[in-house]
Amino acid sequence: MVEDVLGKLCALFDSGNARYRVVHHEACERSSASVAEKRGTELGQGAKALCVMVKGNGVKQYVLAVLPADKQADLSRLATALGGRRAGLCSPDEVMDLTGCIFGAVPPVSLDERLLGVADPTLFTRYEEIAFNAGHRDVSIIINTEDFHRIVHPREIDFLRQESAE
Repeated sequence: MVEDVLGKLCALFDSGNARYRVVHHEACERSSASVAEKRGTELGQGAKALCVMVKGNGVKQYVLAVLPADKQADLSRLATALGGRRAGLCSPDEVMDLTGCIFGAVPPVSLDERLLGVADPTLFTRYEEIAFNAGHRDVSIIINTEDFHRIVHPREIDFLRQESAE
């Protein structure tokens, strides 16, 4: 299990000379909107991290799937892109084992070699800074988007749920 998530994130970003800041705030419920309000950012700036298991076609891979907090994931598209047949969210115990965090506190950075980091490309095109919980529900990091992309360098996969035209 990963320990000292905030410390590891800060060390990673410091080593890459990232422009970021740590923000301490009141603990929030699990909703992305509530934490965005507490940290003073827009909902779409949030980097939502989902721990997913992709299976099928000989594939069995844990994935840290990162997307803008105001969007929804299409796990079928993610599974297909990674060569699998299906994907599902990990259990709370799996999330803790892979990230050292509870639901709602998982950062968009894989600190465990078993967890493949992927991100939807729109995460890097909409805002100059992105924000995310940093191992705890009362601590966030706000980082320059280009610095995050350069340092974390997740595999980019388009896996957003398509919005229906009504």
